[in-house]
Amino acid sequence: MVEFVGAIHMHSVFSDGSGKVPEIAKFADEAGLDFIILTDHNTLRALHEGYEKWYGKTLCLVGCEINDRENKNHYLAFGIDETYSTRMTAKNYVKKVKEAGGIGFLAHPHEKRNHMKEHPPYPWVEWDTKNYTGIEIWNHMSEWMENLTEQNKYQAFLHPLRTITGPQKETLELWDKVNLERKVVGIGGVDAHAHKYNLLGFLEVEIFPYKVLFKSIRTHVFLDKPLNRDNSAEKIKQAKKLINKALETGRCFFANDYHADSKGFRFFAESAKKKIEMGDSINFNKRIKLNIIIPEKNVKAAIIHNGKKIKEFESDYISFLVKEAGVYRVEVFLHNKAWIYSNHIRIGC
Repeated sequence: MVEFVGAIHMHSVFSDGSGKVPEIAKFADEAGLDFIILTDHNTLRALHEGYEKWYGKTLCLVGCEINDRENKNHYLAFGIDETYSTRMTAKNYVKKVKEAGGIGFLAHPHEKRNHMKEHPPYPWVEWDTKNYTGIEIWNHMSEWMENLTEQNKYQAFLHPLRTITGPQKETLELWDKVNLERKVVGIGGVDAHAHKYNLLGFLEVEIFPYKVLFKSIRTHVFLDKPLNRDNSAEKIKQAKKLINKALETGRCFFANDYHADSKGFRFFAESAKKKIEMGDSINFNKRIKLNIIIPEKNVKAAIIHNGKKIKEFESDYISFLVKEAGVYRVEVFLHNKAWIYSNHIRIGC
């Protein structure tokens, strides 16, 4: 398989971002990203105006971020050709996305901040919704804003990559819980807007510059074959289908690549010479081994089984014999900082 590295969840001038789409894609290309997915609020204007294409070595795909009339239940929708009314309930637009052949992820589901009246939280509250593909487990902007205080705000404005520590515990616990019932894919998002902010009354600071955030939380997908950098409509459609399929099936992981390049991380299972990738399922037997390869040595990692940590190790490779059925994923910390989060492998469930 081919590893493709991208940034997901960002906004342009077509909604509340400050960058034009070609500029954003150029920054992504300079940052070495293979793809980005634009998600302007409640609009697919970038798609309809022909901005979905290759920019250098970076493929720009266009989705959107849908919300309800209370500006809650934000949903990252990919692979659709039209957006839906904010007068719909979340359950309805999630269902509509699936019926249209698209996929979708609950965005920043557990936002709680109450210290910024001009920027209230936008949590997910319709938890009886069933048709979503996955959850945005780690959102850079959401965590940054929730960690912001009077004491650290100047440092946070000037160094936006240093003040995030990891996904919310509540979100990770929910993710493990719902995966006991069905496959729910996890992704990471940057939520880039590149807002301009007047600091101290005279110093204009750009918060979350696109090029800076493109160095942070990335989602790595695994494709069956390399993509052809051809801007013909047919080739773009094929490339989009392959990336969306990897996201839909869970053949992906997400990481904060600001700490180190996570390319080369692998998590898979083996049984009788059969290989089971992230997002896949296999019947339980006593000969299944989980294999984990980490592209750095100074790590602390853990295998999570049904939401509980069952094995910790400090090595760049481990082969672990599975003793019982369940859902398994991996977390990796580099220099005690949250780094890599795999998707689940389902064994006997």
